Amino acid sequence: MQAQFAASLAFASSDADALPSAVKRGHLAGDMEFFDLGTIFFLVAAVVIFYQLRNVLGRRTGHERPPFDPYTAGRGARDEAPQEPDNVVALPRRKGAQGEASDYAPIDAFAAPGSDLNRGLRAIRDADPSFEPNSFVEGAKMAYEMIVMAYADGDRATLKNLLSKDVYEGFVSAIDDRERRSEKIESSFVGIDKAEIVSAEMKGSDAHVTLRIVSELISATRNGAGEVIDGDPETVAEVKDVWTFARDTRSRDPNWKLVATEAED
Repeated sequence: MQAQFAASLAFASSDADALPSAVKRGHLAGDMEFFDLGTIFFLVAAVVIFYQLRNVLGRRTGHERPPFDPYTAGRGARDEAPQEPDNVVALPRRKGAQGEASDYAPIDAFAAPGSDLNRGLRAIRDADPSFEPNSFVEGAKMAYEMIVMAYADGDRATLKNLLSKDVYEGFVSAIDDRERRSEKIESSFVGIDKAEIVSAEMKGSDAHVTLRIVSELISATRNGAGEVIDGDPETVAEVKDVWTFARDTRSRDPNWKLVATEAED
């Protein structure tokens, strides 16, 4: 359609001097009529498409579902109880033995039922239904490596995201002292041989989980002259630590932070 319109204009331009004025006026009138019909056609098509899209996509009614929240999704069916009408008073429902056993199945598989560790882990799961001990251990192992290497590198930004305020201040103080003496730590993280939860408890709304971690590390400290003053750059050393991680179960932030460290002899 546009090609025809362009061709008409080209013809009118090239032969304008050879045509009588009446013919030229008639030709231009025909073009204007064609242009008006084309414009009307496209306007009608646009209106039809608009109404079709409106019918397909629908209109806002005020009852749309809220945006997806990654921090609260997947916390279990216990947090998604059906809404009752305003004039109905819901009575407390007794949880059957089968439902309770299902809720604590990951805990009982991890720690012996009736043990102090089992009771502590159950208390954390009561406060945070998304808590799963095996997943927690895997996350703690990754955090352990990140913290060890960030301390060796003097990476304060990484440490700040992974440590509580008190522990962070202690780590930074040690890094500052090391830098004032022009000392540097050369570290190579070999791996973690063992990581196990040794205790768990709730302190108010804060969940605390303590792990015993056995790792292998190559580490050496050099002074300003490059001399090794501690450790051995050629030897893999076994390191045993007892670290405690915590998080506020009321917070939307899912991250745990290191709140206590202890070296095991």
